[in-house]
Amino acid sequence: MNQLIPMNGQFIVFEGIEGGGKSSQIETTQQWLLEGGLGKAVEVVKTREPGGTELGQKLRSLLLDHHQFDLDNNSELLLYAADRAQHVNQFLKPHLEQGRIILCDRFIDSTTAYQGYGRGLDLNLIRQLNQIACCGLESDLTLWLDVAVETGLSRVQQRGKRDRVEQADLAFHQRVREGYMALAQQFPQRIVPIDANGTAEQVQQQIQEILLARIKEMRNGNPY
Repeated sequence: MNQLIPMNGQFIVFEGIEGGGKSSQIETTQQWLLEGGLGKAVEVVKTREPGGTELGQKLRSLLLDHHQFDLDNNSELLLYAADRAQHVNQFLKPHLEQGRIILCDRFIDSTTAYQGYGRGLDLNLIRQLNQIACCGLESDLTLWLDVAVETGLSRVQQRGKRDRVEQADLAFHQRVREGYMALAQQFPQRIVPIDANGTAEQVQQQIQEILLARIKEMRNGNPY
């Protein structure tokens, strides 16, 4: 078994619309890294937004479960910001300070894409809230698993029960994807698109190739 070794912490985010396969790809990627995919085993943890802390799990229920009340769009935005502030300070920063690789299911780009482009809320307001919640933290790399909206929603339907956001109409999800496209054009050094229309194996192969190149680059050539 490979011995775990310390390394400078790296924050890697997986983004995309519903049905892009983020959760399963994070699981596979974590196992690949733990088994020495980068040449030697590394310390790697996975997390998600919303729900990466104890408080976040309660907020996740408010945000994604079905309720008898209607959740106002501004309230939704603020709940995501609260989840992120707790997540950054209680989970993300401590693990990065300890030198771990973090694989995170969604971060700030989800809020911009879903609440900004999807809900039509003010992008400048969202940017300011993210700055407050993140305390300066940004991802080292964001993998955008891009899938056709119809394909993604079909995958979600095949899974069965859908959460509150997954049940939004087709036009909403199309606007969200357009948001991701705009972000990828705006931040090409940080956001790397992944074609997620193929098989899980094909998607994972793309992810591994990118991580092999980018994590070594982020380490500035330091030896393992």
